[in-house]
Order: sequence, then C-alpha cells, then structure tokens
Amino acid sequence: MFARMSDIDRMFNAMGLLRGRFDNIFSEFDRTVGYGDDWSVVGNYPRTNLYDKGDLFELVAEVPGLSNEDLDVKIQGNYLEISGKREVEIPNGYRAHRNERGSASFTRSLTLPSEVDSSRVSATLKDGLLVLTLPKSEAAKPRQISIS
Repeated sequence: MFARMSDIDRMFNAMGLLRGRFDNIFSEFDRTVGYGDDWSVVGNYPRTNLYDKGDLFELVAEVPGLSNEDLDVKIQGNYLEISGKREVEIPNGYRAHRNERGSASFTRSLTLPSEVDSSRVSATLKDGLLVLTLPKSEAAKPRQISIS
C-alpha cells in the first residue's frame, strides 16, 4: 500500500512540475506580445482614490504616460466616466525584441456618493496623476432646517 501511495505522489509531483512549466511558457508569451500587467491598472482600470472634502470630492487617478489628449472625462449627476488610451508603435526600421509597453485603453465608471455640479468640475494632469475636483451640487449639500 505504501509503495502505491509513493507512486501516486510521484505522479502528482510530475504533473505539478509540468503545470508550472506551462504557466511559465504562457506568462512569457503574455509579456512578449504585450498582454502582461498594464501600467498601474487594476483589471485594466487606473487605480483611483476618492476623497470627500465636505463641499467637494477629489478623485486622484494614476495614468502614467498619458497626456491630456489621451484622456476623456464625462460627468452627469453622480455618474463619472474616465477613459483613456495609449498607442505604442514600433518605429519604422526597428524590430521589437521586447514589447511590454503595448497599446492599451480603458474606461472606468464610478458612481459618486452624491451629485456634483458638472459646470464647476475641474481636472489637472501632472506627473502621471489625473486630479478631478468635483464640487457637490447645492441639492447634495446638507442644510440646516429651522424648526418652528
């Protein structure tokens, strides 16, 4: 009985090694053709932080390597959409030996905790960070109710 368990263990160990080698092959393939991890994105979305500053929200999104022309921001009520794209081309006369910075695009949709005044929204891009200043709409701001 012990000999048979030993044979089974060896078989599973061999299968584990084979699976590991296939994983390495496919992971190297992904990196070579540009399907690997993409510029600080999670699930092809930029990482974001959203802060509530009382009368406004501030959203910070990591978008390294993108310019103003590569980004698009839309807002309606409390629905925010950020999209962007990066085009990476191999220069004429060159042959790529490694292409980890491939072309990519994303669309990130967020529902904000309350509506914002879209006419007063501003956006800045500096050092790979997109910062949106999102003033809350008057209807979304708390107000004191006098009791009679």
